[in-house]
Amino acid sequence: MKPALRPDANIGQRNGSSEQSELFHGNRMQELMSDNNDRPKALGPNTQLVRAGYNPFDYHGFINPPVTRASTVLFPNAKAMERHEQKYTYATRGTPTTDALCEAVNELEGTAGTIIVPSGLAAVTLAFLAYLSPGDHALVVDSVYGNVRHFCDTMLTRFGVQVEYYDPSIGASIDSLFKPNTRLVHLEAPGSNSFEMQDVPAITAVAHRHAAVVTMDNTWATPLYFRPLDFGVDVSIQAATKYPAGHSDILLGTVSANAEHWKRLKYANGALGICGAPDDAYQVLRGLRTMGVRLERHQSNALEIAQWLEARDDVARVLHPALPSFPGHEIWKRDFKGASGVFSFVLAVARTDEFQAKAQAFLNALLLFGIGYSWGGFPSLALHVDLNDRRILPPPEEGPVLRLHIGLEDVVDLKADLEKGFSVARASR
Repeated sequence: MKPALRPDANIGQRNGSSEQSELFHGNRMQELMSDNNDRPKALGPNTQLVRAGYNPFDYHGFINPPVTRASTVLFPNAKAMERHEQKYTYATRGTPTTDALCEAVNELEGTAGTIIVPSGLAAVTLAFLAYLSPGDHALVVDSVYGNVRHFCDTMLTRFGVQVEYYDPSIGASIDSLFKPNTRLVHLEAPGSNSFEMQDVPAITAVAHRHAAVVTMDNTWATPLYFRPLDFGVDVSIQAATKYPAGHSDILLGTVSANAEHWKRLKYANGALGICGAPDDAYQVLRGLRTMGVRLERHQSNALEIAQWLEARDDVARVLHPALPSFPGHEIWKRDFKGASGVFSFVLAVARTDEFQAKAQAFLNALLLFGIGYSWGGFPSLALHVDLNDRRILPPPEEGPVLRLHIGLEDVVDLKADLEKGFSVARASR
């Protein structure tokens, strides 16, 4: 016969209230969830996303790190202030909340350090300002995000930096464009709106022979589907506004550098005083936890719709790197682990003077697709893109280019909505 238990003997084991049980379970959970430099390499991407950048037991066991809102940080005494003898000194240099996001991004990107800034554009411009000086020459892909081109053609030019645009398909032949003062090469793959692929390892190898820093906008793929530093890139840039945040309500950018280039990036950020807000960092941290499963849905929905569009007579071309028909497909297949939910297609329109009217008729007929900028959130979006700012790549001649971001809705409903657009565009004049 088993001895009778005291009335409270199993309370600690059942409810976790005894000191010994709490200590055991707490230590076990810390062991399972604490950072370990060897473990992330063996974890799957969704597991990594769930645990990246924080330890709940740093916050009394709470799953999400709290939002630390701050400007002033107090020091215990004057000597500590003089010597900066504590981790946090002023909120522009980070808070526990922003650091949690930076650590998560470092783990995903495989980088030495990350800066968060108020937007994706700010992330690119911070990197340019960190590594370029008056008299330098920079090579920027011609399919770059339009607002980055505007920054290059205005601010960088005013600061005495010469910017030259190159064909995204150039590969190792970019060597012919280098000058003695070339200091930076900027990539974006796939390219904005037209989705040209780039041979990243070939370009980075040439750039490093010339001692140039390589920056890359990796917003489309995220580090889940492409890790730039694994292919020779020095500085990886994301508009966390898109898939990391995932809900169309946050603006944030991340700039992540390897060990060689981290200190200069951090110095530039401190000099400029650009920083992301803790509340926004918290929201992006929450978004990261589900980014993997969301991307799977974005990818499958988008690919199904891209294939459906490709079979239509009223579509001249579909610009999606995961389609075998796309010119850069082999590079995408070689280097990328997946595709996201944004791509473009060329609406077949016979007369050039009808491009705009047909595009607008198509867009105005849509009900489920919102007409709006940005992408990466849960709802589907559509817009008419203007490629006339390109210096090297001519825009498609077969018709207007319409960019789609395929959200998390049911594909059958999205196809029906697009069908309305085609029907109205055909009937319009």
